[in-house]
Amino acid sequence: MTTFTTGTDTLTRDALAVLQPGFAGTTAPDWVLRRLGEGLASVALFGRNVTDAEQVTALTARLRAERDDLLVAIDEESGDVTRLEVRTGSSFPGNHALGAVDDTGLTRGVARELGRRLAECGVNLNWAPSADVNANPDNPVIGVRSFGRDTDLVARHTAAYVEGLQSTGVAACTKHFPGHGDTSVDSHHALPHIDLDATTLHERELRPFRAAMAAGTRAVMSAHIRVPVLDPDRPATLSRRILTDLLRGELGYQGLIVTDGMEMRAVSGTYGLEQGVVLAIAAGADAICVGGGLCDEGTVLGLRDALVNAVRSGGLAEERLADAAARVRDLADWAAQARHAPETAYEPDPDIGLTAARRAVTVTRAGATAPVTGPVYVATFNPVANIAVGDETPWGVGTELERLLPGTVTGCFSGPDAGAEALRAAGGRRIVAVVRDEHRHPWMRTALDLLLGADPDTVVVEMGVPQSAPRGALHIATHGAARVCGVAAAEAVVAG
Repeated sequence: MTTFTTGTDTLTRDALAVLQPGFAGTTAPDWVLRRLGEGLASVALFGRNVTDAEQVTALTARLRAERDDLLVAIDEESGDVTRLEVRTGSSFPGNHALGAVDDTGLTRGVARELGRRLAECGVNLNWAPSADVNANPDNPVIGVRSFGRDTDLVARHTAAYVEGLQSTGVAACTKHFPGHGDTSVDSHHALPHIDLDATTLHERELRPFRAAMAAGTRAVMSAHIRVPVLDPDRPATLSRRILTDLLRGELGYQGLIVTDGMEMRAVSGTYGLEQGVVLAIAAGADAICVGGGLCDEGTVLGLRDALVNAVRSGGLAEERLADAAARVRDLADWAAQARHAPETAYEPDPDIGLTAARRAVTVTRAGATAPVTGPVYVATFNPVANIAVGDETPWGVGTELERLLPGTVTGCFSGPDAGAEALRAAGGRRIVAVVRDEHRHPWMRTALDLLLGADPDTVVVEMGVPQSAPRGALHIATHGAARVCGVAAAEAVVAG
């Protein structure tokens, strides 16, 4: 295989332009700065690139010193999936909490404040919102990232989110097309298979994407899922039938099509990274997200050369690569113009996230219960975090209850002995049991059974999808595990 290193010809520049790579570190690597001069048009930021807002602002400014119209992308859904606040937890509740409130004006306002903060940091493409309808309660990767299980609700909040975010000059990237909500497999690990009929697909899965397109979403992200009714052979990211015939043709979408992370095992484990990238561009994708796992210069050069070689060998039409690169540059132009335009008169709304989280809390009382007036033992039951959420971001109510009720102690438990371990650690103190998607974890259900059997006055806080019936003396559903959801839940515990 021939390797191209000059970075000067049109074909090589186009190949670099379609890549959206991540990188290591909190400062701009020399190799990234060099490739920006050779045609790289986008970079992606992840939690590993973030210390605080000031550092991100300095990082994006250094990158733009090399290329003013650079697209800087981030996976900032807020709620459980946060990159800007990966070490503290998000200041905004996620989609499920917003769907629980069901106030599109609030959703629009939350997205606008998030967009304002992203734009202030120099980020201009957000891989959000999730437009997936949470049709499968056992879904291991979507859950609280979805606005809910009602199609119309998801559609109207997706549109409101797109409008709010893009009003700040930050492009929305609506995901995961054609809909990841009815899966029971995490595409980070394997290839999910969704066996829907055509009517369900169009009336349930696709409707929120139509709403996003009507709202003007600048980008759509493909899902690494196989949908046999559309294409029995290839996952959506690699399917011409799905990306070109359906999304471009039938739905008439003309914006940027971005792939989900190409290093995810659903694609890389089946097709290989380089071949998968070539197939994605050939299928109709315009931009390649890569680097959720560490991405280095060798990876970027390998993908660049794979695309160039595919064109020169006849495996990829040069016109298709040129069209993809042109669409990336078009979005970069839009974002650059928005960044240089006179500032829109949006006042900062720093409290809107906590306001939304408080409104999303649902409290169920089991008759007359003793109020929580003194220190408690907070037993947090930790499920294994999915890769999209990650395990760096703190969650729960312990920190806030320790502040509100001095003397409170927190412990974390998981596995088949979690309940017994929590009871021993509590030592007779009143327990606040914190769970996340209890319905998906039998061991968690068993632990709660044990705690409630030992003390019916136990308070239960559910920070995932509240699929299980409320139980406990006081049951508090937050519809998400963002930091502000924990604050709102702690307030509800103390208020009784």
